Amino acid sequence: QVEFVESGGGLVQPGESLRLSCATSGFAFDNNVMSWYRQTPGKERELVARMFLDGSPPYYADSVKGRFTISRDNAKSMLYLQMNALKPEDTGAYLCGPLWRTFWGQGTLVTVSS
Repeated sequence: QVEFVESGGGLVQPGESLRLSCATSGFAFDNNVMSWYRQTPGKERELVARMFLDGSPPYYADSVKGRFTISRDNAKSMLYLQMNALKPEDTGAYLCGPLWRTFWGQGTLVTVSS
C-alpha cells in the first residue's frame, strides 16, 4: 500500500524556519523523482520544489528560491524540505509525492504569521 505522511508544519513568525518531512512507503522511492507541493484555499496545487534522480539541480519555484532546500534520504524513503526565512505567503498545506501521485491527503500545515 502506497503511503505518504507529511509532518513538521506549524505556526511560526516571519523570518523563522521549519523543516518538513515526508515518510513514504509502498513504492520504489529511490527510483522516483520527488516533489513538494503547496495547497492553499481557492488556488491550484503549486509545485514548490522537485528533486531529480540524474544529479540535475533541484527545481524551486521562484517564490522560494534561496530560502528552501529539498533533500532526500533514499535509505529511509524520506523526503525533506528545509524552509528558512519564512514569509506569510508561504502559508499553506504542504504535500509530497512522486510525479504519478493522484490521491492527496491533508499534508502538513504551515502558517506564517506575526
